[in-house]
Amino acid sequence: MSGQRLGYIRVSSLDQKTQRQLEGIQLDRTFTDKASGKDTKRPQLDELLRFSRDGDTLVVHSMDRLARNLDDLRSLVQQLTKKGVRIEFLKEHLVFTGEDSPLAHLMLSVMGAFAEFERALIGERQREGITLAKKRGAYRGRKKALTPERAKELRERAHAGEQKTGLAREFGISRETLYQYLKTGN
Repeated sequence: MSGQRLGYIRVSSLDQKTQRQLEGIQLDRTFTDKASGKDTKRPQLDELLRFSRDGDTLVVHSMDRLARNLDDLRSLVQQLTKKGVRIEFLKEHLVFTGEDSPLAHLMLSVMGAFAEFERALIGERQREGITLAKKRGAYRGRKKALTPERAKELRERAHAGEQKTGLAREFGISRETLYQYLKTGN
């Protein structure tokens, strides 16, 4: 009996589109995360790791969709291939089965290192762009989560003793953001 064809899709933010990654690929089940690759806790990746079985094939658009750094990539590929899962990376045209040659391991390391390097370059260019925009006065940072009026209400209710977890949920912000509002008074 041959296994199932599984797909894994990851986009970094909620507004990014997932369709292009495995469009036109015949799959039995797809696992989709909307989270940064640097997040090690990705619910659908965890579910994929639990769900996959010997004989399954995992199809991923590219290595950087599965992991952001070389150590995580190697670990995930090893974990899956030890279970008997075949992994196909479409963009890189690479397949891993667990019975791979030293050349396959070299390719995984080299391509994974290039993906990690590319990500670092993107981050560096982004930081440089932000620095230049700040010098021009064009960068104002992230938009505030709450209007000044809502922030004032939040502070008043928190100081009155309401539970912070409930307030964070009601105002649609994380507890960390709530504490920032309480600390800075902004």
